[in-house]
Amino acid sequence: MTTFAQYTAIQRITQFAPAQDGAAVYFVADMSGQFNLWRVPVDGGPAEQLTHFVNESVRDLLVSPDGTRIAFIADIAGNEKGQLYLMPARGGAPERVTNMPKVGHSLGAFSPDGRYLAYSANAAVPHDVDIYLRDLISGDVRQLTPGGRLMYLGGAAFSPDGARILAVQPISNTDQNLWLIDVATGEARNLTEHPERQAAFLPGPWRSDGNSFWFFSDDGRACKAAFAYDLKSGRMEPVLAHEWDVERLAISDSHGLMAYCINEAGNSRLRVTDRTTGHDVALPELPKGTIGGLAFAAGDARRRLFLAMNCYNQANAVYVIDLERQDLRLLTPAMNGNLPADAFASPEFVRIQSFDGLEIPAWLYRPQGGAPGTKVPVLLSIHGGPEIQERTDYRYSGFYQYLLSQGVAVLAPNIRGSTGFGIDWQKRIHRDWGGGDLMDMEACVRYLQAQDWVDGSKLAVWGRSYGGFAALSCAARLPQYWACAVDFCGPSNLVTFTRSVPPQWKPMVRAWIGDPEEDAELLTLRSPITYVDQIRCPLMVLQGAMDARVVQAESDQMVQRLRELGRPVEYVLFEDEGHELMKQSNQIKGYRLMAEFLLKHLG
Repeated sequence: MTTFAQYTAIQRITQFAPAQDGAAVYFVADMSGQFNLWRVPVDGGPAEQLTHFVNESVRDLLVSPDGTRIAFIADIAGNEKGQLYLMPARGGAPERVTNMPKVGHSLGAFSPDGRYLAYSANAAVPHDVDIYLRDLISGDVRQLTPGGRLMYLGGAAFSPDGARILAVQPISNTDQNLWLIDVATGEARNLTEHPERQAAFLPGPWRSDGNSFWFFSDDGRACKAAFAYDLKSGRMEPVLAHEWDVERLAISDSHGLMAYCINEAGNSRLRVTDRTTGHDVALPELPKGTIGGLAFAAGDARRRLFLAMNCYNQANAVYVIDLERQDLRLLTPAMNGNLPADAFASPEFVRIQSFDGLEIPAWLYRPQGGAPGTKVPVLLSIHGGPEIQERTDYRYSGFYQYLLSQGVAVLAPNIRGSTGFGIDWQKRIHRDWGGGDLMDMEACVRYLQAQDWVDGSKLAVWGRSYGGFAALSCAARLPQYWACAVDFCGPSNLVTFTRSVPPQWKPMVRAWIGDPEEDAELLTLRSPITYVDQIRCPLMVLQGAMDARVVQAESDQMVQRLRELGRPVEYVLFEDEGHELMKQSNQIKGYRLMAEFLLKHLG
């Protein structure tokens, strides 16, 4: 028998970056019990811990162009007020270079000469995000963009000569603009103005000539493609287009290589092209899963590609592909549970017809073994976002696979609002939370009830963030179906939720969900708290007290009303966490409690 501890004995790895010469990889992992910065030699040797935070969590990292220093962001107890740090790449004491406890910072890029660091912060006005430039020699900081618009940076923000910066202005999750900013003067120009329509424009890397860059867009098409933007002519030409989204683009100028991924229903298909010949480069066989990052090391003498990959039977880990030898090698530890290959159940891609005839793409996991004719309980798992995607990875630190080992199946749909299946499907949830999405969830229930191997009396619903809202909506508005439900930091009241989001989110949330004053009637109608008296099944609620996105009051009001009604509810509050469980001990505790709750009520 496998145990919960075996499935959760993993290292969570969130970010990585190769050293400039490709000799090492820097990565963020919780191997110490908290997310810290680590380095591992590429040609062999143990990983070395570079930061030793206990309360702070490292969130992101950058390696300077000369490879001598690292910039990273760390916040406290998941409060998302990340501060900027610098440290020597070879190790040493990190220096905290911002001290603004009420301000959130996000990394941008080092200038090509390594003198400047560009980053974003809402330091001037809480509801605006501006771009700042720090002189790493003098320590001077300059606000590069004026207030009044949200501006963020991608990792390849600087042009090759360091004279210009490419930034993205998010209007909504499906609508962005790309801006070109002159570093010397701060003059900014909107390159993709499109007032009459919505379209995604997301920055990619610069071309070596500095006169053009790559970007991703779905403008005029169903799925995202990679484009090239020529600054002299203003022309945008598609470079990579497929029937699925193109994502992740990495360029090696020294070796003439381009690497990118195609998101095929949630599986990543990697392709590497020799740009001098236009032919694809042969690759070793890769497992099916999600590729969460691609990078070449600019000064690497060898043709090597670094990538982070996450599979249904393998937690996220960093690999290197030697393109000459067609060899794939694991660089970072991932799994420690000593589980056999047959301890994991692979997902099956299915499509489920919804109320309006549209098809819901979904991943179905069935427990292995079992006596013929045995009917099993099922967990309906709704992902967060909602504008993200359920993919074929090691979901929630082994949560799915442990439940499967205990005989519980999992149906994980990409209901309307999910990404990865075209812009039209994604936009169907805009200003319709608790509408068509809830009917999609009911269609999933009916699909399960029609399967001869499903015990229709033992269905549960679970979700985190938006998925928590979905779980509460199911329990309150579709109460007849559930043996139990679990809400992990989900909004319970759309009026109070839209009022309490971080200030820089408010314009997007207004377009995305609704205005808490103007749309109060609709938001109240769609809120789970409105139907709390209809909840029949046992409910578990988990919440981080430091959550800046879905504040604790969202869970408190739901739990309070249920207790007043005498309904069974378990409340687990993590005082030292935010929207995510960052500390390893809390992550294990939280998912263990949820798994035990589900197994108890599903029998």
